Amino acid sequence: MADPLRGRAGSPPGRTAVVPAMSHSCWQCHARLTPARQALCDNHADLSFQAGLRGTLQDYNWKTQPKASSTLPVPLSEMRSSMLTEKRPFSTSRSSVDPKEIKKFQFLAQKWWDEEGEYSALHSMNDIRVPFIRDTLLNMSSNYHLGSPLSGVKILDVGCGGGLLSEPLGRLGASVTGIDPLEDNIRTADQHKSFDPVLAQRLQYKSSSLEEIVEESMETFDVIVASEVVEHVADLEMFIKCCSQVLKPEGSLFITTINRTQLSYVLGIVVAEKILGIVPEGTHEWEKFVPPEDLERLLESNGFSVKTVNGMLYNPLWGSWSWTESTSINYAMHAVKSGAQGQSSPTDAPSETESKQHSATAGTAV
Repeated sequence: MADPLRGRAGSPPGRTAVVPAMSHSCWQCHARLTPARQALCDNHADLSFQAGLRGTLQDYNWKTQPKASSTLPVPLSEMRSSMLTEKRPFSTSRSSVDPKEIKKFQFLAQKWWDEEGEYSALHSMNDIRVPFIRDTLLNMSSNYHLGSPLSGVKILDVGCGGGLLSEPLGRLGASVTGIDPLEDNIRTADQHKSFDPVLAQRLQYKSSSLEEIVEESMETFDVIVASEVVEHVADLEMFIKCCSQVLKPEGSLFITTINRTQLSYVLGIVVAEKILGIVPEGTHEWEKFVPPEDLERLLESNGFSVKTVNGMLYNPLWGSWSWTESTSINYAMHAVKSGAQGQSSPTDAPSETESKQHSATAGTAV
């Protein structure tokens, strides 16, 4: 907020601070006056300046405080306090959606289901990320149904795109809500799910940001999936906080993303985008890649406990993904939101070693 005390540069829009100035002839007269009269004139100029500044401050106070009954300016500390008390914690005016990222994907909205096209690597990623999510959730619960192992599980797929991950999770029995800020992506997802009557009952798509979901669905979902999303958001901390808001206590958060290393720049941007064209050039910005230790620290500061971090490796020759110990390029992370007591039951959640073992098994599943 601009400061009215800084004169013209700090004046409210449409208002110029009144600063008295002497013309050339005035300065000549001023020079001929005796020192006593010069001092009297200077005091008169100071009083005029103070009166003009007081009028500016009063006008500024009248505009910012509609019900103010005093003609004196409201102290800056009270003004800041008033602004903080009126601010909503998760207002949609502050969004994790990056408009530049929306423009990138606008032109590819119709190509989500082309398995040989720009999203071919995401299609093949389902071979490891779907079993990773499925097996991790099954290991955390003894209640599952044969044929529909995720029946009764409510999943929020953030940044669902055309529904590439939402559909296989729905076929596993989960009730999936896919959200994406780009309406064209949602239209593509809705059109594709209509080909399968079973999915039509289990999937729903919304053109919405995560912040908008927070305002209507507090602690609603058992699972949140954000696959290849966090490297595109404008405010990662806000994104994680919103995930915590809509996730039930002891709910699971699954994230896949790209590490920020020299190797990820060479392979993820130079080779994948500029040389091989695995993804369209300009899809990623290396500066927005997220190191796993930074993501883990951010999750833990927002009430999550990180259970698993596994490296992922893409083979462009075979067009396939596999699990690896190295997280220097791509990686997957599973975190659990703290429960009401701050800890999960040891019988409900697997140990980190068990999770890694099952994750490695999931990487070989088809």
